[in-house]
Formats: sequence, C-alpha cells, structure tokens
Amino acid sequence: MSDPYKVLGVSPDATDDQIKSAYRELAKKYHPDNYDQSPLSDLAAEKMKEINEAYDTIVAERKRRKNGGYDSASGSEYSGYGGGYHRSSNYADVRNLIMNGRIADAEQILNGVPSSSRDAEWYFLKGTILFKRGWLDEATNHFSTACNMDPGNAEYRAAMNQVMNQRNGAYGGYNRMNRPASGGCNACDMCSSLICADCCCECMGGDLISCC
Repeated sequence: MSDPYKVLGVSPDATDDQIKSAYRELAKKYHPDNYDQSPLSDLAAEKMKEINEAYDTIVAERKRRKNGGYDSASGSEYSGYGGGYHRSSNYADVRNLIMNGRIADAEQILNGVPSSSRDAEWYFLKGTILFKRGWLDEATNHFSTACNMDPGNAEYRAAMNQVMNQRNGAYGGYNRMNRPASGGCNACDMCSSLICADCCCECMGGDLISCC
C-alpha cells in the first residue's frame, strides 16, 4: 500500500482531527452513491477502498503508539463487540450527528468502519439512518443483526419493535390484515407503539412521553 498520509493528503504531523476531517472530505467526494450507474463507479469504489485502508492504517498506527506499541484491539479505532466493549468516541459523534439531523455525515462515518469491525452498535446506528430515510426493510435487517449480536440490549430491541410496528401499519399506515374487525384502533397496540417510540426517542436524546 502507498503512503497512507499521501492518500489522505495530510502530513504525518497532522492532528487526529485534521486526519479525520481529510478522510471525511475524501469519503464525501468518492462515496459510491455519488457514482451510481456511472462509468466511473468502479474507479470510485477502488478509490474509496484505498481511502478507507489509509485511514484505518493511520488510526491503528497511532493507537499502537499511544499503547506503547501494544495493539490490544483489532488495529482499528472501532473495536469489535465483545466482553468489556467500550463505545468509541466516533460512535458518540455519529449519535450526535443523527440527533442534529446530519444523516449524511453520520452515514459517512459509519461507512468508513471496516466490515470486520462492525459491531452491534454499528448495525443499530446504520439501521437508525435507514429508518429515518424510510427504508424499512433495510432498517429491519440492520436492527435484527444488532439484536442478534447483543440480545440483551433494550435500545436495540425497542428500535426493532418500532420498525416492525411501522411496517405492520401501527403508525397510521393502512394495513387491512392488522385492522381490528370493528375498524377502530386497538388500545393495547397503541400503547405498545407509544412506549416503543418513547424508548427510541429517549435513546437518541429526546422524550416523547414526559412521564415515562
């Protein structure tokens, strides 16, 4: 691999924030979504792969230096899920971006995480972005993966319940199969839906039901 600093267009003396900023700008420029159905899509994908590898290499190298040469994780800033899992600051950044409506920026950071380092929280946050865009099938798949990786996480289960309820028409969508025989709403279903929605709001920093 070529010099990762040259790939990102930064000096080896650049700060972590400068490196992160350079990575985000390049990722925004070469993101595959920008080249959908374009003859340059293959070249963009290769460039994006090179950018991801360069960033991951720099992060791993700096992490090793901070640890005195010992790489206790996978060599990546994003440690995999397991016992003693510690959420990285970048995931906190992603949550803040989602809360502030900066969905594209949040997705950009998530897309830069190597596939081998994508943990339960990664799938939850990616699912949240997909859900906000209305891509319910894809969101369901990501929430399901997060729940399977971390079955005891109430946040992930609440998100899964919310997207399933919406797919089934519990949030005002017309669903003939799930409508009560009387044509009205089922009070239990409404309460369950509100509770699930409140859980998700609280997880992302809001509060739908103030008394809960």
